[in-house]
Amino acid sequence: MRLRHLAVFGGIFTVIISLLLFLFIVTADDEESSTSHFDFSGLNLSEEVLKHQPTVEKYAKEYGIPDYVNYLLAIMQVESGGTVADVMQSSESLGLPPNSLSTEESIKQGCKYFSELLKSAEAKGCDINTVVQAYNYGGGFIDYVASHGKKYTFDLAVSFARDKSGGVKVTYKNEIAIKENGGWRYKYGNMFYVRLVNQYLAVPSFSDATAQAIFNEALKYQGWKYVFGGSNPNTSFDCSGLVQWCYGKAGISLPRTAQAQYDATQHIPLSQAKAGDLVFFHSTYNAGTYVTHVGIYAGNNRMYHAGDPIGYADLTSSYWQQHLIGAGRVKTN
Repeated sequence: MRLRHLAVFGGIFTVIISLLLFLFIVTADDEESSTSHFDFSGLNLSEEVLKHQPTVEKYAKEYGIPDYVNYLLAIMQVESGGTVADVMQSSESLGLPPNSLSTEESIKQGCKYFSELLKSAEAKGCDINTVVQAYNYGGGFIDYVASHGKKYTFDLAVSFARDKSGGVKVTYKNEIAIKENGGWRYKYGNMFYVRLVNQYLAVPSFSDATAQAIFNEALKYQGWKYVFGGSNPNTSFDCSGLVQWCYGKAGISLPRTAQAQYDATQHIPLSQAKAGDLVFFHSTYNAGTYVTHVGIYAGNNRMYHAGDPIGYADLTSSYWQQHLIGAGRVKTN
């Protein structure tokens, strides 16, 4: 009898423990699913877009792309600013008229479509910018890039739109377009789409140690003369040569020219720049490119650059304000 009581008690105890464990797991899962693991509030995303973050995370997880929530939110910002029902403008990817989907349907389809484009691009060896542009152009752009070097370039986006539009141009008074060509695009999709989306993507700033390593090297050359084409201590430096050399000493590889360095960075407003970011300028001389000068942001509206001589400059001066493009954050991953 005693053994029977012990057995019954043991069985009840096991059931109680199992129930408690089950409740704990369910509660933990609920908390995990309702809590965002990432903070995108510093990306210039509007409040209207950020309020949809939990839904975006939900469907990004469902379609196996949880690491691309930042891209999906940036796409939403460009597509609608979060202010219409079809927030990701994904109706057309289903062959439906624009604005046919409800908000949750739009997010679900937008995530699904992005995941399909990503899978296609990965299978063809193409990069993430190809996927972003294909969200606007359609999957045919992935095939186009795959047959033209497998890496997105702005020139490929332009040539694809030119071919699809028959060369027909339309006025496009977006700031990015105005700086690039005076304010037009081809009448097919938006050839500036990657640049538009990239405005809203997160790129982490350098650690203090990395920024310090850059400046430790740069300060060795304070007072040296500017030498056009100079790229090392044996020749002295021009602006992009100094940047490339100092970043290289900190273990970061950058292209050689100011324009190429601009193209390799995430463009951000100067107000968001941190020490170690780059600052870009236009029309400082006739270089044949849009970007003609680059410096290293030092904080407090100052930059360190290859002027003549090499040293610090005040970014609030009328000259630099007149030529300022903005800041750029180097992508290190």
